[in-house]
Amino acid sequence: MRTLLKFWLALLCLLPFAVLADGNANNFPAQQTFAGQALTLNGKGIRTKLMFNLYTAGLYLQGKSTDAAAILVADQPMAMRLEITSGMITSDKMEEAVREGFKKSTSDPHIQPRIEQLIAVFKAEIKERDVYDFVYNPSSTIIIKNGKQTATIAGADFKQAFLGIWLGDNPVQASLKKALLGQ
Repeated sequence: MRTLLKFWLALLCLLPFAVLADGNANNFPAQQTFAGQALTLNGKGIRTKLMFNLYTAGLYLQGKSTDAAAILVADQPMAMRLEITSGMITSDKMEEAVREGFKKSTSDPHIQPRIEQLIAVFKAEIKERDVYDFVYNPSSTIIIKNGKQTATIAGADFKQAFLGIWLGDNPVQASLKKALLGQ
């Protein structure tokens, strides 16, 4: 009986590693073209909460960088890709997470209408395996869901606050920040 219990515990400990290798690599190639811009995968990681994998995120830049502050202020093409990996993510939970992330990322009240634009994108049903691309071309962020453009949000300040959710001084998850920075 003890041997069986040890076996199941060992299997449970290995489960997160099996989930990491579930094929997400196909949605995160080393090179990717977003809105006509060839970008390189800077880093990729998994957002977890209470030991559940919620989504995989990948940061694409023109050239690799480990400097979060420089990435946030850079006015050059870049993209963030999110692949939903959990059926636990709903529109309501995504709205709550976005609001919490922006609260940690910025205190600028002028950005609020653009946050509402982003939240409107998440009002459509969210399903496991949905892929969101947030593509920044200087002056605006294009939002693409499963290959279809859903919104464009103006401003380098929006891009900075949005990416600040993961790369800012108070990121949503420190280990994910490090992964996105290729560390």
